[in-house]
Amino acid sequence: MHRLSGLSKLLGFLLWSGAAMITYDTRLLAFLLVLGVLLFPMGKITWREVRIPLYFMLFFLTLNNVAIFLFSPLEGVAIYGSRHPLLHLFGPYDLTEEQLFYQLNITLKYLAVIPAALIFLLTTHPSELASSLNRVGVPYRVSYSVAIALRYFPDLQRSYLDIARAQEARGGELSARISWRERFLRAAGIIWPLTVSSLEKVETISSAMDLRGFGKKKRRTWYSARPLTLWDGLAILLTAGFFLLALYLFEVNGGRFYNPFG
Repeated sequence: MHRLSGLSKLLGFLLWSGAAMITYDTRLLAFLLVLGVLLFPMGKITWREVRIPLYFMLFFLTLNNVAIFLFSPLEGVAIYGSRHPLLHLFGPYDLTEEQLFYQLNITLKYLAVIPAALIFLLTTHPSELASSLNRVGVPYRVSYSVAIALRYFPDLQRSYLDIARAQEARGGELSARISWRERFLRAAGIIWPLTVSSLEKVETISSAMDLRGFGKKKRRTWYSARPLTLWDGLAILLTAGFFLLALYLFEVNGGRFYNPFG
């Protein structure tokens, strides 16, 4: 997977995401989720690398599901055209099979895309991603900006750790031995020096790019661009098949929703 071209991984990710976005067919979404999880070992991706992003994504996914139920508790009933109540909670809030199934599909839509997104980001070098974006028509100035932004995340993390260690050396405890409130306040105090150091680095990088004439010409070459191989073609065809299958299921189901109640 690491040997695939950035262009094929970008197109594959877009087709995979498109398939998950246009359908609410539970069968296809569950298949994409399982396949995405099975691809993690092929990308040599460890749990440690994806743990923190996954926690954040699952947290916001939970908030999204709670908000959907609070503001539209009968959305599934309206979509599937039937009502099978399971439990009356309070007021107008009835827990129905249709609402649970609808929110299950919402959850699957997110979960089907998350593995593909993480695999794409963690197996694609920023420079190769920039060249891929440029090859699909994105201006190289924008492509290069994306690459610099992705490169900057590890630098930002290192800068945060350096500032935190410097504060700990001066007696500013940040470990689990103090309360979470104190840890939060002291960690928030790192934001200002982190912002200042980041702005200094941005100024240095922009000056270096200006001195080298970045943006002078309409085109540029890419050192990390890779030619497409047979495996790239197969990856694109596979994900294109998922997208076409989602379009086919749109016709079979008479819309975006797979209805097991009708």
